[in-house]
Order: sequence, then structure tokens, then C-alpha cells
Amino acid sequence: MISYPNAKINLGLNVVRRRPDGFHDIESVFYPVPWRDILEIVPAKEGRGEVAFTSSGLEIPSDGNPNLCERVYSLLHKEFGLSSIKMHLHKIVPIGAGLGGGSADAAFAATMLNEMFELKLTADKLEQIVGQVGSDCPFFIQNKPSYVTGRGEVLESFDLELSGYWIMLINPKIHIGTKEAYEGIQPIETSNSLQNELQKEMGEWKDVVLNDFEKSIFPKHPIIKGLKDDLYAQGANYASMTGSGSTVFGLFGEEPIWKKKDGFETKIVQL
Repeated sequence: MISYPNAKINLGLNVVRRRPDGFHDIESVFYPVPWRDILEIVPAKEGRGEVAFTSSGLEIPSDGNPNLCERVYSLLHKEFGLSSIKMHLHKIVPIGAGLGGGSADAAFAATMLNEMFELKLTADKLEQIVGQVGSDCPFFIQNKPSYVTGRGEVLESFDLELSGYWIMLINPKIHIGTKEAYEGIQPIETSNSLQNELQKEMGEWKDVVLNDFEKSIFPKHPIIKGLKDDLYAQGANYASMTGSGSTVFGLFGEEPIWKKKDGFETKIVQL
């Protein structure tokens, strides 16, 4: 069985408060975009509870813990006693880039295992399971535009249609860690609803649909701010950094032309 886990972008990202558990509550809209990994899962010949995980493509940094996909398998095996499998991930979506690639891999793995083993789990149950692996994971179960609150795991369907627009995503291959991203962040609860701001014409988003992480990331990594400025200079209707960086994206009414820059990963695709 093969699937193609996709990335996401953040349309606005407000850090609204620090929680007692040390995490932060956010407000954002997640939108799926067609920049994809490739994930294959096949049954092993024998055994139960074992997953043979391999990967290719981009190198996946290891912190000594199992990959997120392996962790999803372990959670499902603990509850349902799954037979052993082989799992291969071909990594294409940049890692640690604000695109949710690892979260998508985990969510797609859960959906594939649900189908492979005929577990008949609902979307709500799958979201609950993958939410134990990562805050962004539940979004990729239904994989549709969502208004996101809490740590990123509270989802509400959001009516936003960007079909026909072109998106340019540029990753400067700068890894932004969570600790670095939150340094300098001052949580602010605002009376302006992101949901309302996104109902405005896209040309008005520039000054009202903001990513709070830009305030702390841009001074440390001016090259990222420069890419956002370049996208507007190229004619983007809207441009922003996604997540905690370092990928930036621009939305265009027609296919943009981009002169390739050495050292950057660029994806241009119609939504």
C-alpha cells in the first residue's frame, strides 16, 4: 500500500497565550498543499508488533527515538495487536521547515494501517491517536482547510477555497528549532478574529493575516525576510513564513516565474 503525505501552510499564526503545561495556545488556519512524501507499508511475512522502518530521500534527523510513523504503529498495535509490517518513507518535503511533513507522514500511516488491518476507526478516533504523537498530526487525517486552536490539535472546518491560485514555496534550508522560534515571542490575545480577517479580499491580508514567529525569526535570519520581500516584488497577492519557519510561500493569481537560487528548495504548483 502506497500513499503520498502532503504538506500544509499556515495562513496566519497567532501565539495567544502560554499554557500551564509549558506549551502555547495558538490560532491559525492550516491549508493543505501538494508537496508530497511517499510512504509505503506492506505486511511482514511473520510476527506481531514489529515494524521494519527504512527511509530514503532527505536524511531524517534522529533523536534516538522511533520515527513518528513507527510510534503511530506502536500505539495501534498496543490497542489492536497488529501483525508486523515493513514501512518505507521516501522523504521529499523539507524537514523542520514549518510544512508539517513529519506530522503528515504519521497521520497518513495511521490512515493506511486503519485500512490495511480493517480496524474501521472513525476520523475522530484516528485524530485522537495521532494527537499523541504530535500536535499538528490530527489535521492531516481529514486534510482539509481548518481553523486551528489549542496546541494545534483543536480543529474546526474552515470554508476557504484557494483552488486556481498558484503557490510558490521556498525553503532556504535553515532549520528553526522550537526553542529558537519561541524566543522573543510575546503571546497576545487579540480581539481581531483570524477567521474574519481571512474573509477579506486576499489583497488585504498582508497587514492583518500575520505570523507571530516572523517577529523573532526575521531579525535572526534576514535571508528569510528577504525571500518574503522577493515574493511580494514578484507580484504575490499574499506572502508569509509558514509555521515557525523557515519556509516562506507566496500566493499568485497566475503562474509565477522564479529564477532559481542556489541552496534553496523551491516548489511552484497550482492549488
